[in-house]
Amino acid sequence: MNKNSNIFTIVLGSAIVVAVVMIIYGGSKNKSGAPVAANDHSHMAANVSTAFLNGLVGKSVPAFSFADRDGRIYSADNLRGKNVILFFNEGLMCYPACWNQITALAGDGYFKDDDTVVLSVVVDSPEEWQKAVAKMPELAKATVVFDKGAFASRAFGTLTTPSTMHYGSLPGHTFVVIDKEGAVRHVFDDPNMGIHNDQLVAEISKLSQDNTGKE
Repeated sequence: MNKNSNIFTIVLGSAIVVAVVMIIYGGSKNKSGAPVAANDHSHMAANVSTAFLNGLVGKSVPAFSFADRDGRIYSADNLRGKNVILFFNEGLMCYPACWNQITALAGDGYFKDDDTVVLSVVVDSPEEWQKAVAKMPELAKATVVFDKGAFASRAFGTLTTPSTMHYGSLPGHTFVVIDKEGAVRHVFDDPNMGIHNDQLVAEISKLSQDNTGKE
């Protein structure tokens, strides 16, 4: 191998090293403009917040309209006069945590009175959700509604909370309680994805007490 060949090999090797470094570190930049590693999600973490969700409390509920698998429509307008619990969750991909909460809500006798409606909100299509029902038949007893295009999930700020594992595209494990006048009265986001029936019962009880006091 002659001298020119050695030089070419060295230059080619250097170019390959530079290219690899650029791929690893050049994929994104932080707020200061400095490069960050491609697997560094700190820029996403900085945007994770419940601030928007929390800001809904005390305000009129954002407009929403969902259909269940039978085509029944549930909207902010036609649910006036009912206490409403919305459980925004990851849906099909969230086995078993979200599924357990969905079935726990459906099986809780406290929520079977005429004054309260519990809707488990998923972004999956009805066809996709049927796979979950096939795996856990108890889910068929729940009122699961489909947030096509994640429009309501976005309006409620549930795509960017700490519980979401698919930032910007799927909610995680978030609860919204709405009173009979259509005002948001309680919100809760749970990154631990637990079952919170007791907490929700307490919040609905507060609404019932408030309504009694107004009469």
